[in-house]
Amino acid sequence: MSGTADRGGPSALADRLAGVRAGVRDALRAAERVDEPALIVVTKFQPASLVRELADLGVTDVGESRHQEARVKSAELDDRDLTWHFVGQLQSKKARQARSYARVVHSVDRVSLVDALAGDRATDDEPVDVFVQVDLEGSPERGGVPEAEVERMAELVLARPSLRLLGVMAVAPRGEEPRAAFARLRAASDAVRALAPSAVSISAGMSDDYRDALLEGATHLRIGTAITGSRPPAL
Repeated sequence: MSGTADRGGPSALADRLAGVRAGVRDALRAAERVDEPALIVVTKFQPASLVRELADLGVTDVGESRHQEARVKSAELDDRDLTWHFVGQLQSKKARQARSYARVVHSVDRVSLVDALAGDRATDDEPVDVFVQVDLEGSPERGGVPEAEVERMAELVLARPSLRLLGVMAVAPRGEEPRAAFARLRAASDAVRALAPSAVSISAGMSDDYRDALLEGATHLRIGTAITGSRPPAL
């Protein structure tokens, strides 16, 4: 990857990470929560060297949204004990390849992707962890199933023994107060939990809205630039 980004050095990265962790603690106190959400650092367009620095700072969960980039970086960092999360829109034809590195897929939103991720995995293989992505905006280009269809998609995932349903995921819609939108996601989570009591996770909250997401029960945060700094230009 080329280009220069305003990321600062290792000290700046550590400071940003510490700042987000402090913000998470503040939001948890406001929500009167004692659990600790998973902090997934989204490293789209960032070099593998930055991911290695994050690992040195104690980060264990890394998110990517472009398959080719994720495949290359995960291979380069195979010596580190990292859990790779695929957080973007995944083409069904790329799902089999994504299974080779992604432990968790956050963006399941159609039957073809369920089928491709389930694939022909043996029943004794470790299942792929997945979230059903919910469309809170009504914008198909951002991915997700309509709120009214979340339970149906969850049932399709639950029918595949090679997949493990963690819960629901969403991106805050444009033009709506994030907390109100995340409250709707929480309602979708409640509906899914009625089908699968173990599917308690909510993947929500990015750099600008993670506090609102935590107030509405988010268990997995997907935070990029607030930690990594500005992204280099795409290739």
